[in-house]
Amino acid sequence: MRNLASPKVIKEILSEYEFRFSKSLGQNFLIDEAALDNIVEGASLNENDCVLEIGAGFGTLTQRMLPRVKKVVCVEIDKTVIPIIESNLSDFNNLHLINDDILKVDLKKLVAENFAGEESIKVVANLPYYITTPIIMLLLESGINFKSITVMVQNEVAQRLCAKEGTKDFGAISLSVAYYCDAKVLFKVPNTSFMPPPKVTSAVVRMDILQNPPVLVKDKDVFFKVIKAAFAQRRKTLLNALSNSGMFKMKKDEILKLLSDIGIDEKRRGETLSIFEYALIADNIVK
Repeated sequence: MRNLASPKVIKEILSEYEFRFSKSLGQNFLIDEAALDNIVEGASLNENDCVLEIGAGFGTLTQRMLPRVKKVVCVEIDKTVIPIIESNLSDFNNLHLINDDILKVDLKKLVAENFAGEESIKVVANLPYYITTPIIMLLLESGINFKSITVMVQNEVAQRLCAKEGTKDFGAISLSVAYYCDAKVLFKVPNTSFMPPPKVTSAVVRMDILQNPPVLVKDKDVFFKVIKAAFAQRRKTLLNALSNSGMFKMKKDEILKLLSDIGIDEKRRGETLSIFEYALIADNIVK
């Protein structure tokens, strides 16, 4: 079996299949063997795990995972790489390829059909940078009982996903991730680890899904509306951001009184508030 992480093998495949990398699909294939092994280790994969992979490229990461896990189901949007993966990973009988767009598939149906009865389903992927956030939010909001999500993303995005309140990277996505999981940056990956090399540094993030969110809110929709409003205009004070959002049927003086009653300074800005303070505001708006 050919080592799909080998630059020599990649070049052979490019020639054999007359393959051209697609910028529109964000195709930057990881060819760093140490990084690939570190992703597999970072995801803590074992023989009881089933993996949902999003975007396989030529199957470099897939090849590393298949001997370690029970099953890999890969959703790959580019139909031209399907025969490449099938040919080079034909020795494995625990791989199922689905040629589709992850943002358009019925994710619950896909999981039900391919992972029925499985207790440990993990997502492991080298995500296309241009749709990183939509994919992560799709996975988190799906209601599917994933055990963990380990993904390669742009380093700046990784810092935002795992940011804490009071830091420059803290934003709405940080709070969304904190609501659903415990996230941490595992390691960085230089652009030289890819073919073709992207213009940015990458990082691998692991998100362990929480059985229960850190805050129990009266209305989850209102909770996320408060977060969205607070960060829609980052430079505005909390009072102005909430009152200008148009998301709540409250006048400015009513919002001012609400914040005063719960002991939150209306002049603070969104990035300084903790997830617990957002829950407190949301619950009082509901009341």
